[in-house]
Amino acid sequence: MAHGDAGAPPGLRGKGGERILAVVFDTALTRAAQFPVPLLHATSPERVIAWRKGRAVRASEFVAEVSALAARLPNAPAAINLCEDRYAFLVAFAALAVRGQTNLLPPSRAPHAIDEVLAAHPGSYTIGDVRLDPAPPHYLHFESSHAIARDRDDQKANIPGRVSEKATPTVDPEAVVAIGYTSGSTGVPKSNPKRWDKFAVSSAHNDALLRGLTGLPYNVVATVPPQHMYGLEFSVLLPLFAEAAVHSARPFFPFDVICALAEVPAPRVLVTTPVHLRALVEHAQPLPPLAAIVSATAPMPKELARAAEDLFAAPVQEVFGSTETCVIAHRRTAGEELWQLYPGVALHPQPDGAQVEAPQLSAPVVLADLIELVGNDRFRLCGRNSDLLEIAGKRASLGDLTRRLLSIPGVHDGAVFQLDKADRRGVHRIAALAVAPGLSVAQILDALRAGVDPVFLPRPLKLVDALPRSETGKLPRAALLQMLGGGRRETGGA
Repeated sequence: MAHGDAGAPPGLRGKGGERILAVVFDTALTRAAQFPVPLLHATSPERVIAWRKGRAVRASEFVAEVSALAARLPNAPAAINLCEDRYAFLVAFAALAVRGQTNLLPPSRAPHAIDEVLAAHPGSYTIGDVRLDPAPPHYLHFESSHAIARDRDDQKANIPGRVSEKATPTVDPEAVVAIGYTSGSTGVPKSNPKRWDKFAVSSAHNDALLRGLTGLPYNVVATVPPQHMYGLEFSVLLPLFAEAAVHSARPFFPFDVICALAEVPAPRVLVTTPVHLRALVEHAQPLPPLAAIVSATAPMPKELARAAEDLFAAPVQEVFGSTETCVIAHRRTAGEELWQLYPGVALHPQPDGAQVEAPQLSAPVVLADLIELVGNDRFRLCGRNSDLLEIAGKRASLGDLTRRLLSIPGVHDGAVFQLDKADRRGVHRIAALAVAPGLSVAQILDALRAGVDPVFLPRPLKLVDALPRSETGKLPRAALLQMLGGGRRETGGA
């Protein structure tokens, strides 16, 4: 497949295509403003919401199942949604919203993370579709495939906020339906409340992007967890706010991704991360025809985007956003360096980052990303303020150093980071972890010397079998430091 504009799908090619796409965005935003209250945008009770266990789940069935579960929920302000199955997560997410309760989305499902979020929200509980032993505190277990039959007897119960199967569920447009937490990869996780009407706007943006690539309706297979904001936006909210359906699984290995894609009809959208996409490219097996690939959570190397487009004959759209802002921009990485802002989004460069104004935000948000504006609606990403290094009067960025490490033939994965503790000269040294079977530390350092100033060469550089990536491919700083200090295979020092 050609790169750049020549290979772009209809609606995204050139200036005329940009105007067409802007109209699509405007139409989606208008539609979003018209249905912030109903739980579900359904043109028909037969509209497919999800694909689960080899069959289609239609709007009428989904609404009945949400109503049944909403009737079972205890009176509480919020719940941690721990569902493993994506459709079960969607049912629980919607049932909580209908009952006026908030979905709490911890940065991980580790017991300490769950305990911290529960402590911050007294009176809340946990809900999931798997029988856990030991179960987390105040755990409500449900099985979505049996919820309707089991709960019919509860329909007569006088439960506040109960919704019958025949009613159309609604959500207060100003209700905080979710609280997402930052990953904590660069510090302590922070909470970010999300309102229903604001989700309607951000979902309209994402839907318009995918409609410009695929047409309607489209079917999503996602490798990312629904608890993560990126996964929530592209695999949970789209079936609610747009004519989209989602596969219930979260495939991890390439064979699982192939099987999941084969279980949904075209047009297919793969929502993934650079780590998962690299595994698919290295697997080098054909996929069921794709209309588009969407990636986020980590920078996408241009070489990887090009390889994926060539192999799978589908455009790779990288989206840019955060837990604080939701997605605000996109680009086709194989042929574009600049990011295209979503309509209505404005960026204001600052010395320590960028201020974001967006229709889905109640107030401006400042991100740590350093940007350079190009015109009014495009920008160049220059790294993060926490990535900038200055040693011996020289400057570099951790992002660029990591990119150079990953570009070395034989390096499968890697990360460069700065140590917390200064050496005897007061310098915070640079360290690195690398997955590079067949290479030595000396060989890697020799390759880096060709383009890296000696003061920025990572010392120590440690070879490991795998990096401590989270479910979305992120690398928490604490995990990197712990791995660096653990049992060493081969380490280079000063």
